[in-house]
Amino acid sequence: MSSSTSSAYETILAREGATRLKRAALALLTVALIVIAMMLTDLLDPRRFSDAWPAIKQLTSEMFPPDFRRWHSWLRPLADTLAMSIAGTALAVSISMPLALFAARNTTPNRIAYHTTRTLLNLLRSIPELIMGIIFVAMVGFGALPGVLAVGFHSVGMIGKFFAESIEHVDPKPIEAARAAGASPLQVVFHAILPQVLPQLADTAVYRWEYNFRASTVLGAVGAGGIGFELIAALRILEYAQVSAILICILICVTIVDGIGAALRNYLK
Repeated sequence: MSSSTSSAYETILAREGATRLKRAALALLTVALIVIAMMLTDLLDPRRFSDAWPAIKQLTSEMFPPDFRRWHSWLRPLADTLAMSIAGTALAVSISMPLALFAARNTTPNRIAYHTTRTLLNLLRSIPELIMGIIFVAMVGFGALPGVLAVGFHSVGMIGKFFAESIEHVDPKPIEAARAAGASPLQVVFHAILPQVLPQLADTAVYRWEYNFRASTVLGAVGAGGIGFELIAALRILEYAQVSAILICILICVTIVDGIGAALRNYLK
């Protein structure tokens, strides 16, 4: 073996060793951070769990059997929750599509628009639905409307981001061909971009609708209507048997919504 070949072989081994060392250090750092987080949150403290066991048994005994005597009064709130999730998702999709065009590098008009839109999407994602619910309740009053606005605008942050990333990963050749043919920016979007990303956009929208239904169930805590209002009311008067019954109803509805979402995704493929 020549000296140059030996030197190259040693260099490769040194690089592989350095890469393995970096990966091991990263793995150890990750484990250390996880353990520290668990310690700070008392997740590794067995006394907290042992002290909670009597309360868990008491709460379980009060929650079962579930009390379904008021089931008929929960039908309208459940329907309101479903309507909130559908309307909120539709609102989010209608706002996210134009924002995604500004947040995608291959369709944004300039860097200022790109960074401004990305910052707006980050801001909307950073505000929880409950906080948005409180804000919109203060703005438009109680009922389903603040719930729709809360889940809708919070969803824009996620849907807009995923829409933009889907647009950024499209095949550039149809876009170049459309521009070469003299198509306007709007024609490029409708004829060269949307046909490529429409299945991904629809899939993202369906996933978000499933999430929004679950999110809508807790917005009643801030007066945004839906079944969450009934759940919080039962909790406040310590009617835990009704709480368990409402949770079972929510579970059934979430299962149905997830099944509908899965069927829609399979249809869109």
